[in-house]
Amino acid sequence: MAEGKMNPFQLALRVLAVALLALLAAGCDKDTTGTYTVRIAGEWFTLETAIDKEKQARGLGGRESIADDGGMIFIFDRDEERNFWMLDCLVDIDILYLDWQGFIVSAYTMKAQPPRRTTETQDDYERRLRDDSYPSRGRCRYVIELRAGRIGELGLRKGQKIDLDLDRLKALAGTADRR
Repeated sequence: MAEGKMNPFQLALRVLAVALLALLAAGCDKDTTGTYTVRIAGEWFTLETAIDKEKQARGLGGRESIADDGGMIFIFDRDEERNFWMLDCLVDIDILYLDWQGFIVSAYTMKAQPPRRTTETQDDYERRLRDDSYPSRGRCRYVIELRAGRIGELGLRKGQKIDLDLDRLKALAGTADRR
């Protein structure tokens, strides 16, 4: 066989390989994996998605660590002021509140709170955490949580824009079960 020419079997294998790569890339789709990839201040992050109420309530609670390139993005279907608190969170977390265009509305390092005390009811525990909550101080649609210290390491500040795939986030928000 002349160099550079493929027999039908080789051609079929190459087409199959390209199709397989396309399927794998589609498998990275945020709808199916529960992750969303975003570039923040020049670094890539793979964030877990929190779209439904159950996942949003759980957030990063119970985690003993957060990867340098990991975290979570909370996706809401409308803009409003929000408050986050550290329910069952074992480590400090950086939080970015973003408006519908991806501009940072506010940012904090949220401090881990002592766990629920044996003398404390669940309602009392949650009330204590809400009393030490972190408000958005403006209307936001997206919230990103990262490992504590990342805001400073990345030089992030209020008013800075995070380039989000707004169409994808809108589509993800539309898939949520918001009961």
